[in-house]
Amino acid sequence: MPLTAPPPPIRTDSSNDFAHHTMRFRVPGIIRDIPLRNPDYAPSIHDALEQLAAALENNRPIPMLALPSPDYEDWQTQVTPHLGETWLNSGWFFAEVYLYRLIMQAARWWESGRDPFTPWKAEETTGESFWLALEAALSTQTTAPDERLAEVLLHALWGNRIDLSLKSAAAHGTSWHQDDLLSDQRGGVIRLLLQGENRHAGVVHLITDNIGSELAMDLVLAQALLDTGAAAQVMLHVKLHPTFVSDATAPDVLSFIHLLEYTGRSADLRKFGGSLRALFEGGRLTLAPDSFWNSARFLWDMPPRLRQTFAGGRLAILKGDANYRRAVGDALWNPAAPFAEVCGYFPIPLLALRTLKSDPVVGLPDGAAERLSAEDARWRVSGQRGVIQFKPGGEQ
Repeated sequence: MPLTAPPPPIRTDSSNDFAHHTMRFRVPGIIRDIPLRNPDYAPSIHDALEQLAAALENNRPIPMLALPSPDYEDWQTQVTPHLGETWLNSGWFFAEVYLYRLIMQAARWWESGRDPFTPWKAEETTGESFWLALEAALSTQTTAPDERLAEVLLHALWGNRIDLSLKSAAAHGTSWHQDDLLSDQRGGVIRLLLQGENRHAGVVHLITDNIGSELAMDLVLAQALLDTGAAAQVMLHVKLHPTFVSDATAPDVLSFIHLLEYTGRSADLRKFGGSLRALFEGGRLTLAPDSFWNSARFLWDMPPRLRQTFAGGRLAILKGDANYRRAVGDALWNPAAPFAEVCGYFPIPLLALRTLKSDPVVGLPDGAAERLSAEDARWRVSGQRGVIQFKPGGEQ
């Protein structure tokens, strides 16, 4: 855990407007959209999804998973402390993450393997802006290593705006203004990666968030890390099952690489897809699905298998808002609390690339939060602003 005891997690009741609105209105809307976009689902699935949406709206008690469930025991330990709570009077991180696990139950994902969010996921890559943004990111390949990494880190950050479950954030697109970047600690991480005796050695772990634009930029970043010698291997940590509408799973990554290889849009994109395929087949780009990333546990509670996986790594890159919430305990810290202290428990150097789509934030200059609140009441949740925050070294 953090050296300083974390504040209590945000709750879904009226104490936090954004969390309450998410669970009361936005998530039920997403659930009801699933059968509309998957009309060939069986009537029993339609009914189960409607019952789940109504349970949120009517603030019903949080239930335990039904059996059979291959992850029942793990969820039992997470749900039991919350039994007796209702959907609109519980910890937000727990309730939101667990709700998506119940969507998998309602959609019978464990039986069919059918991703209920596929219709959402297929949309973004049909747009012209997606491919133009990817081509712009790939244009950094000819620059010097430090300049290339600095540039692709920005592309990877702003790709996080494109979240299929939050259209207000996606509306900002991937272009940005200087004032949008609230914290920029790229210098420290680039020095770590490109200088010293350990260059060309070790694994960089990339804890992914969304598919589409964000995954595309993450793969540009992965290639740059390998090309520049900043990493010997890049490991993409992905969700074990679909969640949060657009979060990446292993099949999503492989499908996107296949799309790049055979898109026909341009020779450069086909070349990029072929390069990624070769890196994957050669073991330099690997995928690590794990149920922990689908769990409601905070990052300091990661299991021994993940702690051992991260051990000896050069760097872990934490992508996106939900992973940031997991790292800081989904709590309202003093915004000026140093990121390196709050996340000092993490076993290796840690870099967060996150656009703000919820209230928790740390690592800002003194007075910045107050100034932003006076200018824009929604600066914490709109997705317009972003942070690049670095914790050097291992556990403190």
